[in-house]
Amino acid sequence: MSNNNTKLLTYLEGFVTEKRKNLFRQILKDRTRHFTVVLEDIYQQHNSSAVVRSCEIFGIQDVHVIENKYMSNVSKNVAKGSQKWLSFHNYKKETNNTAACLNTLKSKGYQIIATAPHNNTCIVHDFDISKKSAFVFGVEKTGVSSEVLKNADGILKIPMVGFTESLNISVAAAIILENLTYKLRASTVDWSLTPEEKENLYVHWIEKTIKNVGKIKEHFLKGN
Repeated sequence: MSNNNTKLLTYLEGFVTEKRKNLFRQILKDRTRHFTVVLEDIYQQHNSSAVVRSCEIFGIQDVHVIENKYMSNVSKNVAKGSQKWLSFHNYKKETNNTAACLNTLKSKGYQIIATAPHNNTCIVHDFDISKKSAFVFGVEKTGVSSEVLKNADGILKIPMVGFTESLNISVAAAIILENLTYKLRASTVDWSLTPEEKENLYVHWIEKTIKNVGKIKEHFLKGN
């Protein structure tokens, strides 16, 4: 961070309580980009919002949103403000937004893991958490697209023993993320954010916390 940016951050920190700043630092210790979540054409606002909430709760920093057929929106009432602390990556300008998203993730070293209740797939409890993984969730009725299944490096399922053959997407996401992030944090895998990533998010969160931060930054820059 440059000297000017350091001075600006110090100035902005003056508008935030010590309790909030310490909370940011503590939460950043548990944030990860080792796992990420992809939402493909989730048009039910309450479902996408609940998944976003689970991502934040279990320390997943990045959410990738594919919009081929439907626009995806987050309900503040369901998400409970969790969207404020996450990094969203939207794919809606290409002819094939699913392909654009998957290619981007693969170029960053992620394996693509489709979530679907298919036979001959990996059960969540047996999943190898050592590799960077992007978990793709589709609509409850039809699941992920054929494009995802064709390009997936693996398919993950939650074992079920009842008559009902599927879980609500938000419930499935919560079960998978809780199970795998728990295993990840108990492992020797280097899953933490880099110091630079932590610093960038800390600055971003500080700015998110301050009302009229644009005017405050402008005032500071005029005096410096």
